[in-house]
Amino acid sequence: MNKHRYCVVMCGGIGSRFWPFSRTDMPKQFLDFFGTGKSLLQLTVDRILPLVSPDHIILVTNAAYARIVKDQLPEIKERNILLEPARRNTAPCICWAASHIYAMDPDASIVTLPSDHLILKENAFLETLEEGFRFVEEGERLLTLGINPTSPNTGYGYIQRGAQVTGYPGICKVKTFTEKPNKEMAKVFIETGEFFWNAGIFLWTAKSVLQAFLKYDKETLAIFETEENVYGTEWETSFINSRFPHAPSNSIDYAIMEKADNVFVKSADLGWSDLGSWKALYEVSPKTQDGNVTQNCNVLTYNCKDSIIAATGDKIVVASGLEGYIVADNDNVLMICPIAEEQQIKHVVNDVKSRFGEKYI
Repeated sequence: MNKHRYCVVMCGGIGSRFWPFSRTDMPKQFLDFFGTGKSLLQLTVDRILPLVSPDHIILVTNAAYARIVKDQLPEIKERNILLEPARRNTAPCICWAASHIYAMDPDASIVTLPSDHLILKENAFLETLEEGFRFVEEGERLLTLGINPTSPNTGYGYIQRGAQVTGYPGICKVKTFTEKPNKEMAKVFIETGEFFWNAGIFLWTAKSVLQAFLKYDKETLAIFETEENVYGTEWETSFINSRFPHAPSNSIDYAIMEKADNVFVKSADLGWSDLGSWKALYEVSPKTQDGNVTQNCNVLTYNCKDSIIAATGDKIVVASGLEGYIVADNDNVLMICPIAEEQQIKHVVNDVKSRFGEKYI
């Protein structure tokens, strides 16, 4: 195992599109969606262990989730859990993690993973990361993984590939990034054969990504720069608590990847889903003959098709005449919503918060 390789797992999101199961105090990355006895976060860490030792796994999460992370991953040392005092999107998260790692190991290379994705082809995943590590360790390169698209999905960002890199099969220069397109544009992307889904999985050296922040996002980098040796010491927490809330809220895609000229994409077939919504969970779950999915609950259905039903507690769900619906019952909220309208769930959450208060969020 390469002693200079690290993994950063981003696990501070709220996952509001999975409401009412994903809540502010227990977001989706900490939930066991598949009845395996392990949360999505635990599965993510298990997946990377063949490549990266537990001592080199860095978890970045919101301070509110410190106890949950420690309870779910007791094998990760407390010093490797970076607690954000505020929510500032992925660019500050990655800049802090890279600064932290670089201070300890200037020769470090890093894979950055979301904590809540599903990857069915784990051997292919490990092989892809091994190749990706070798690629970024040979030069100042920023690499992202591109998933071969199977449909014109409008819930993902897209990456357009450019020229093939000589000597690296499957790795191309990135031509363009596109945020979630409309249906018509997504169809055009698929037809060209030049586009991948953006998996949000990145590889780079600590030096390369910090150099990219210096070139393209100095404002964020300045938050984490210090002449004193604070990273990895007892003073890091107080330093971050004083600085981090002032970082601009920005995604790594917008801050760096869409601007840099040394960005590459590696195509990958990983059995991947970002599990970003109820529809995504429906698509990857086992289905009945009528196309229904039930999540760890007792259900009776009559004339129901292509629906997903999830409930917690000791209850039976009886549904009749539903086609293409989400039924989600958790704690003090029951949500019934057409799958086709799931993009509205984030707006519904805001409306519920405004009208009924935080206890339902």
